[in-house]
Amino acid sequence: MPFQVAAVQLSPKKADYAHNLGRVGEIFAQADAMTPRPDVLVFPETVLSGYFLEGGVRDVARTRENLFRDLLDQYRKHVRSDRPMDVVLGFYELYRGNYHNAGLYATLTPLEGCSLQPCVRHVHHKFFLPTYGVFDEKRFVSRGRTIQSFDTRFCRAAVLICEDVWHSITATLAALDGAQVIYVLSASPGRDFVGEDLGNLARWKRILPEIAAEHNVWVVYSGLVGFEGGKGFTGSSCVVDPWGKVRVMGSVLGEEIITAPLDLDEIAVARAASPMLANLNSALPDVAIALDALAKRPHWNRSEAFLADDIAGPMPEPDMRQEL
Repeated sequence: MPFQVAAVQLSPKKADYAHNLGRVGEIFAQADAMTPRPDVLVFPETVLSGYFLEGGVRDVARTRENLFRDLLDQYRKHVRSDRPMDVVLGFYELYRGNYHNAGLYATLTPLEGCSLQPCVRHVHHKFFLPTYGVFDEKRFVSRGRTIQSFDTRFCRAAVLICEDVWHSITATLAALDGAQVIYVLSASPGRDFVGEDLGNLARWKRILPEIAAEHNVWVVYSGLVGFEGGKGFTGSSCVVDPWGKVRVMGSVLGEEIITAPLDLDEIAVARAASPMLANLNSALPDVAIALDALAKRPHWNRSEAFLADDIAGPMPEPDMRQEL
């Protein structure tokens, strides 16, 4: 049976956790009144604080336990129905003495009338931290160490954050671990102002359908909007089906909620027609051996090679004279 997802485009108030948490509560109320009502509500990367905080991360970071309690309080304050709702949300997390750019998946329930227990089902730490152009994440947060799928009330899922998805191996790992839906949380500032599309948007429009089509999974993308320090985030939230077709897409700049039903039966049909994931799964032992061999190689690069040449001295010129 299909379940309903809603991807939220929101413009947070920079570094104001309490204000942004209140906005999330308002979205809970709005979603509760929608027909059909969303089963899963997906918020963007760092929606509770804004993205470009640098050293300010420590002022807005929360433990997953504190965030979960805050979200549950907001849900029970704003939602009138007796039905649960799952939420996927990006935030800065304080975890075991380190700060992380994180994505939480949790089930929220009303105070009364629901037999389901509220819980945190998974927290993902951003695996690839960009350090180029306007980005300098690695200076202020620690990177994640794992890519894992997990079980929800509806299916097996994975959460990835922004640049995680620009490396094709992360979605592959999630799909091999059983993910049927990949939730992508993003704060993507507009850049590369050439051609018909912004450069980052053109890339997203290629990447997300390719992930969905290669692994025959649903992809739900939620993008931040608004401006921080003159940099504008480009929204464009979307839902992509297991054939790589975009079912619905949000605007570039505005706050809004887009919705779509996700039918898991379509995954099996798509995989029967194009069994690429099954082929990869059958070859996985050999792929693992190749990856292990690569990981054990010396980490040479061009600069190190030039340095070695400098130390050894220049190579002697070959003698071009022909022997008589």
